Amino acid sequence: MGDVHDDGVSAKPPTSVYWPLLQAHFESEDISLRRSVAFILRSPRAGSEGLLKNVRETVWSVNANLSLADVAYARLLLWEIVSAYIVHVDYAGGGGAMALLLGVVGIYGVIAYSVSQRTREIGVRMALGAQRPTVTKMFVRQGLLLTGFGVAAGLVAAVLVMRLMSSLLFKVNPTDPITYAAVSVGLVGTAWLASYVPSRRAATVDPVESVASRINTLCSARQSGNHILPI
Repeated sequence: MGDVHDDGVSAKPPTSVYWPLLQAHFESEDISLRRSVAFILRSPRAGSEGLLKNVRETVWSVNANLSLADVAYARLLLWEIVSAYIVHVDYAGGGGAMALLLGVVGIYGVIAYSVSQRTREIGVRMALGAQRPTVTKMFVRQGLLLTGFGVAAGLVAAVLVMRLMSSLLFKVNPTDPITYAAVSVGLVGTAWLASYVPSRRAATVDPVESVASRINTLCSARQSGNHILPI
C-alpha cells in the first residue's frame, strides 16, 4: 500500500499501522473488535444517487440497525484538500505564462528594432564586399549571444525562486530540466527569428542606394553646419 497523506499533499505522510478488525488476545483481551469501519468503493457509477441507494439497501439487508455516516465522494474529498493548492498554482501558472509571452514579444521587438536601425551599416558592409550570408550570420550571432547571457541569468534566478514555491508542488521537481530546457529553447528560437528576419531583409537592400543615402546625409549635415555627423 502506498503512502496516505492524511494532513494534505504538502505534509509528509505519517507512519501508520493497519490493524485487523477482529483480534484475539490483544492488550490482555480475549477478543478485541473495532465497531467503526470505513469502506472505499470503486465503481463507474460513482457520483450518482443510485449507487448510494444501492449501498444503503445492501447494508441494511444484512443488518437494519447499522447506520451509514460521513458518506462522501472521493473526488469531493480530494477537491477539499487540493483546492487551495490548485488556485495558487493556477495564479502562478497564469502569471508565468504571461511573463513568458511578454518576454518573447519583448525579445523579438528589441532585437528586431536594433537590427533594423543598422540597415545602413549592412548596406555599407555589402558595398565594401561583405556577402549577404556573412552579414546575416554576424547579426544573428550577436543577437544569440545577448540572449544566451539573458537565458543563463534567468535560469539561475528561476532555480533560486522555485525553491520558495516547492510547497505548492506535489510530486513535481521544482527544478524540472525539461521545463527549463523547453523555455530556454523557445527564447533562443525567438531571438534567432528576431535577428534573422530583419537582418535578412536589410541584406537585400541595394548597397549603392545605402551608400548614396549615407553621402546625402553627410552632405546635408555639412551644409546645415552640424558638426556632429550622424553615424
